[in-house]
Amino acid sequence: MAADFRNIHSVDISRRTVANIMNKLGLRSKLSKKFVVTTDSSHSYPVADNILNRNFNPPEPSQVWVSDITYIKTTGCFVYLNTVMDLYDRKIIGWAMSNTMDAISTSIAAFNNARKNRDIKPGLIFHSDRGIQYACKAFVNTLEHYNITRSMSRKGNCWDNSVAESFFKSLKMEAIYGYKIKSKNEMWSIIFQYIEIWYNKNRRHSTLGYLTIEEFNDRGLEYFYKFEVA
Repeated sequence: MAADFRNIHSVDISRRTVANIMNKLGLRSKLSKKFVVTTDSSHSYPVADNILNRNFNPPEPSQVWVSDITYIKTTGCFVYLNTVMDLYDRKIIGWAMSNTMDAISTSIAAFNNARKNRDIKPGLIFHSDRGIQYACKAFVNTLEHYNITRSMSRKGNCWDNSVAESFFKSLKMEAIYGYKIKSKNEMWSIIFQYIEIWYNKNRRHSTLGYLTIEEFNDRGLEYFYKFEVA
C-alpha cells in the first residue's frame, strides 16, 4: 500500500536528528530509480526559443507556468503524468494522467485543468521541453488562442526545466518508490492525494522559505523577503 497523505502533520526537526533516529531503527532513505526518457523531440514541428532562460522566481502569479511529462509504472500497467506548475508559488495548478502520450490526453488536458484553477494573465509564459506533445500544432494553437508566449528548453538541457522535473522526483521518492501499486485507479488516487492534499496544501517548500504554498500565499512576498534577508 502506498503512502496516505490525508492525515500528515508537519513537525520541525533537524536532519541530524532524523538521521540518528533512522540509524537506531535501521532505516535507510529511498534511492531514486533509473531515469526513463519520455521526451520525443524527434519531430518536424517548430520549437520555441528559451524565453524563460532559467528565471525560476517570478514576482507574481501567472507570469510563468512550467510543464513536464513523466512515466510511472504500476504492477499491471504504466501511465503518463503531465503537470503544470506556476513558478510563483510552485503550486501544481493542473495535471492529467493517461495511458497514452498524445497531446489531447497529456499537455492539452493538463493545460485545460490549469486554466480552470488559475487565471491567465497578459504576458504569461508557458515553458516546457521540446517534446512533441508541446510542439504539435494542436497544443500550439491552444496557447495561441489565449495569447500565451511559448518557451522551450534548449536541446538536451534538462536544467532549463529543472523545477518541473524536480517535482516528479519528489513525487516518486515520497509517494511511489517502495510501494506496490497494482492498478491505474490506485495510482490516480495516490497522485491525487499527493498533489491536492499533500504537495499543494501541507508540504513545506524550501524555495518558499519553508512555508506551505497556502501559507506563502496568505503571508505574501513581504514575509518571504524578510525571511530571505534574515
